[in-house]
Amino acid sequence: MKKILYKGSRSYGFNRGGGPPVATSKRVCWHLPAFFWFLLLPLAVVAQEGIDTEMAQKESRYYAIQDVPIPDSVELEVGGIAFNDRDQLGVATRRGEIWLIDQPYGKSPQYTRFASGLHEPLFLSFNKGSFYTTQRAELTKMTDTDGDGKADLFNVIYAWPLAGNYHEYSYGPLFLPNGDMLVTLNLGWEGKGKSLSKWHGWMLKITEDGKMTPFAAGMRSPAGIGLDANGEVFFAENQGDWIGSGRITHLNEGDFAGHPASLRWAGEPESPIDDLTLDDFPDSIGRMYDFAKEHPRVKLPTIWFPHTLMGISTSAILAIKDERFGPFKGQLLVGDQGHSKVMRAFLEKVDGEYQGACFPFREGFSSGILRTAWGSDHSLFVGMTSRGWPATGKAPFGLQRLVWTGKTPFEIKAMRALHEGFELEFTQPVNRQQAADPKAYQMTSFTYLYHRRYGSPIVDQLTCEVTEAKVSADGKRVTLTVNGLREGYIHELKLKGITAQNGTELLHPLGYYTLNHIPGGAGDHQHHVAMMQQQAAQGEAGEGCGTDPTKSVSTQPADWANGPDVTITIGTKPGLKYDLEAFEIEEGSRVKVVFQNSDDMLHNLVITTPGSADKVGKAAMDLGIDGSKLGYIPDLDDVLYHTCLMQPETSQAIYFTAPKVGDYPYVCTFPGHYYVMRGLMKVVGSSKAAK
Repeated sequence: MKKILYKGSRSYGFNRGGGPPVATSKRVCWHLPAFFWFLLLPLAVVAQEGIDTEMAQKESRYYAIQDVPIPDSVELEVGGIAFNDRDQLGVATRRGEIWLIDQPYGKSPQYTRFASGLHEPLFLSFNKGSFYTTQRAELTKMTDTDGDGKADLFNVIYAWPLAGNYHEYSYGPLFLPNGDMLVTLNLGWEGKGKSLSKWHGWMLKITEDGKMTPFAAGMRSPAGIGLDANGEVFFAENQGDWIGSGRITHLNEGDFAGHPASLRWAGEPESPIDDLTLDDFPDSIGRMYDFAKEHPRVKLPTIWFPHTLMGISTSAILAIKDERFGPFKGQLLVGDQGHSKVMRAFLEKVDGEYQGACFPFREGFSSGILRTAWGSDHSLFVGMTSRGWPATGKAPFGLQRLVWTGKTPFEIKAMRALHEGFELEFTQPVNRQQAADPKAYQMTSFTYLYHRRYGSPIVDQLTCEVTEAKVSADGKRVTLTVNGLREGYIHELKLKGITAQNGTELLHPLGYYTLNHIPGGAGDHQHHVAMMQQQAAQGEAGEGCGTDPTKSVSTQPADWANGPDVTITIGTKPGLKYDLEAFEIEEGSRVKVVFQNSDDMLHNLVITTPGSADKVGKAAMDLGIDGSKLGYIPDLDDVLYHTCLMQPETSQAIYFTAPKVGDYPYVCTFPGHYYVMRGLMKVVGSSKAAK
């Protein structure tokens, strides 16, 4: 039975202990957990509306980013967006409001507050005259019964318990073609992902009359859910414990997507999973591909989005419906919150399962992308937020449109797996001489470890030799013969020196194909197992730590008989911050710095030369496929001292002699963090020298 929470002008909220909703006569002002309160003052140094990179400028020739104006009085921290049947754009905000935007395509859109007092809605849908959203603890239907543009009827479709952990986000609903809805629930976080409340870590199917069926399990932070062009269900996952990198996965009812914490509820009568338990998961397993071979219930990622190489926090999933958005009909667009970009995914079925390739698409958005929706003019509306989740686009929130200019970029349109290699399809005919040269193609395969630790370094990296490249008669397809294909590996493809027939350069000369199945079987391709096992063991030994051990001395020097002159302890605090933003030491003093990573993600501490924090941070982002094994420590003279890349809930001490007088920034160089996670080591003259 549906429950009418209220009808009229009242708002409502939740008991803080995670109990049932309670009606209130006053508007509820929710105070989010401290983790999310992003201190904006330090951003003044690096704040910008968007990232004006050379690549973004090139991309703008084909896909233009346009701002949707936002009134100064509206804090539009987008949690969800959806159009209603009047072509008004509904926007759910993390502050608990729903706004209706009339004429969102023009220069003067009109904003009306449709609802308020909600508990951090992070998704929005519209169906048959009503908006639907997930709050922290329920799926809510909101209806304007009297036509005044404001919701006056709120129905609880289904509610679930909360433990009160800040990480227990909820997303949805995603409407299926038959009218049923899908909702995904985050795990809590206590040093590692835990299902603290029933069904967290699951995807739930819920009917309009409130009947709930557990649909799939094994999720950590499933922020994005969407349908492909065929109406199939996909979800986007973010890096964390048991999750080596971001990815999207196709799900059928009863699938297990990889994170074992959700199996706490596998024994419930409604559960579709009865052949996996927590005991099946030792702390370190090896490769997810091998584990899935032994446990058919485990669903392999459809497409990996290699961490920092493509993005760092996958979000919205949306299918391209037709040709009025360019040449990529039927493919998926996948947002990334941390890198403020949209990526593209090509899908195909091999041996009955989806797999495919991801490509860059459009960067340079003003804030962190969380949600996308198609407008009636076939432009892509992009809703964004950055508070607590810093992004390369430094605006605290934003709403923009991505509009195809009508020009077709020269791109790798599709990448299809073959028994002996890959077929590349281009959007324009290629220069035949250039494209027929096997040396124009560089391919490297790699994978991630499947373990309880946070994320994974790239492991078992191996060069694959492209031995032949055959160009089709129309010049739009190239068949590559490749030695060393490996099932269960990501295959990075880089192209160099290939242009279109008219001389146009490739806009994005790279892609990443997730090869779960080789058409026709692996045959002689599958090899190097011993190498994989050896490198996997090396990956378990610790996170990367740069190339120069003299810059990361983790044991006290033997000649420090009396120990350090000063010990500085630096931890983390919510919002990607060090808990000590400045400290002072004397020139020539013996210094011990202890970095304690109490956050729920990977961090390091890198002390740089004066004024070089941005340079070092950018260099870390540009390390590419080698970044993780180096701990994102670039080999620069501007790097003076550093810790290794630290797992959550770990610490490390480093020892050094203080340099000459000056101001030395320290910064986390994990890609994207350097924008905000920084402090200052101030070196002053020696008091002994003064005497």
